Amino acid sequence: MAEPFSVPVTVRGYETDVQGHLNQSVYLQYAEHARWSLLHASGISQADLAARGVGPVVLETTIRYRRELLAGDDVEVTCAFLWGTGKSFRVEQTIVKADGTVAAEITAVGGLMDLTERRLLPDARKHFASMATDPAFYEN
Repeated sequence: MAEPFSVPVTVRGYETDVQGHLNQSVYLQYAEHARWSLLHASGISQADLAARGVGPVVLETTIRYRRELLAGDDVEVTCAFLWGTGKSFRVEQTIVKADGTVAAEITAVGGLMDLTERRLLPDARKHFASMATDPAFYEN
């Protein structure tokens, strides 16, 4: 895919802290929303994952806050999966303000867990691509 997948979000007043900034925990919610939106856009639902007895898990997350976000700000939250050869993969995400300013960069390490065995599956990309109606999201 030429451009990373993205979803629009408007910062809501109840998501801000006493300084008027977007609360730090909400950045994680925006990132999670974009990841599930990408899965949904590729044709994978939570029900599909559950039916196969698997679920995505986050193993590590790093957030670099670059610029403040305030109530009413319109942003795009990007999401790109980067596949390796092991059991884990990386997800790179950026929260970008309407004027193009990068507000945050989020990097996560994830995996696809077998919910019965409680272990990560090898080659998560293969599993996601086999469930997707649009496997282009799992190529790179």
